[in-house]
Amino acid sequence: MSRVGKKPIEIPKAVKVAVDNQIVRIEGPKGKLNFPMSPRVTAEVKDNWLTFGRHTEQQNDKALQGTTRSVVSNMIQGVTDGFVKELSIEGVGFKAAVQGKTLNLLLGFTHPVILEVPEGLTVEAPKPTTVFVKGIDKVLVGRFAATIRKVYEAEPYKGKGVRYAGEVVRRKAGKTVTK
Repeated sequence: MSRVGKKPIEIPKAVKVAVDNQIVRIEGPKGKLNFPMSPRVTAEVKDNWLTFGRHTEQQNDKALQGTTRSVVSNMIQGVTDGFVKELSIEGVGFKAAVQGKTLNLLLGFTHPVILEVPEGLTVEAPKPTTVFVKGIDKVLVGRFAATIRKVYEAEPYKGKGVRYAGEVVRRKAGKTVTK
């Protein structure tokens, strides 16, 4: 049995959940999200609990049930609290700035890297070496944070680059000269 899929989700008071025609619609204080479910998974709202079921005991159906439950749980968390990814930038002269709906990164290239902020996300740079990506959609927040990190990943010799806050980069020893 799917251990994740059979756990019910408690719906907070400020969140409205509706299931119609295999589409889960969630509305909360921070916004609205929709998720189209697979026809092999069912959802039911009773009192303040949301439960998921499946049609058969096949492995694929068990996996779909657990995945659907996790995605909807993240959606409920997103419309109530939201998601935040923090990125830190290390390196001499490396910095970030937000200008309207664009993120301007100066990472040692001959040109600035300009990234358009997707709809539904907010990006803040309180310090030139710190970037916060905020939003209600966990996938969108994670994908944009990964896009920023991918521009200049932290390298192992000097540690320069963009990394997630708290990420540890294993350092390598440089070249040594022997006599």
